[in-house]
Amino acid sequence: MPMQKLLSKARQAIQDFDMIQENDKIAIGLSGGKDSLTLLHILSNYRKFSPQKFELIAITLNPGGVDNAPLYKLCEDLDVPFYEIQTNIKEIVFDIRKEKNPCSLCANLRRGALNDNAKKLGCNKVALGHHKDDAIETFLMSMFYEGRVNCFSPKTHMDKQDLTIIRPMVYIEEYMTKKATKEYNYPVIENPCPANGHTKRQDVKELLSKLNKDMPGVKKNLFGALNNSEKLFIWDKDKIK
Repeated sequence: MPMQKLLSKARQAIQDFDMIQENDKIAIGLSGGKDSLTLLHILSNYRKFSPQKFELIAITLNPGGVDNAPLYKLCEDLDVPFYEIQTNIKEIVFDIRKEKNPCSLCANLRRGALNDNAKKLGCNKVALGHHKDDAIETFLMSMFYEGRVNCFSPKTHMDKQDLTIIRPMVYIEEYMTKKATKEYNYPVIENPCPANGHTKRQDVKELLSKLNKDMPGVKKNLFGALNNSEKLFIWDKDKIK
């Protein structure tokens, strides 16, 4: 069953990066997409046998005009308190700022709103639905577009807000979230973003898919490189001198 595999991989990531401690109150960033819905089900199931006791809530940021009614029922069925926060993010990004490359600004606004509301609701952690493919794509995007070796971390502590961000799905491949969504009939909320499917991330996703067909195993090797800090070698001029 997909959920058993998902739980196994998530549990391994949680243990490897020490993501969850006793009495944590964790806010799940629930966008309504396949990944965040999968994360909701994973953590809802994981808390049943976790050695640490923790609380869960779900927070959905409404950018404007999205019907999230199915999420209310889902969270009620899973016994996870649900909070929908109305925002004007869509208006700011597309109407006021008229961003040609909106992803960065939108992500910053969503991140800020999610973290602020998580703190207000008494949470000490926020769980995000980034998976293994997201990590590999971010790794490549940093090199391609920013000229640096970088990626988001499985666990990050935000000192200013005293909030820890965790990503329990970093060992889970995207095809698994697609399979779970189909098998369990998750109530996916259609992404309202006008730029959806027309982003640099989508370009990298398609390139990576082609590379993996031409060079089988390339995704596995890239993820291995991301985890192989002991063999990282870059041209550090001071050390080379």
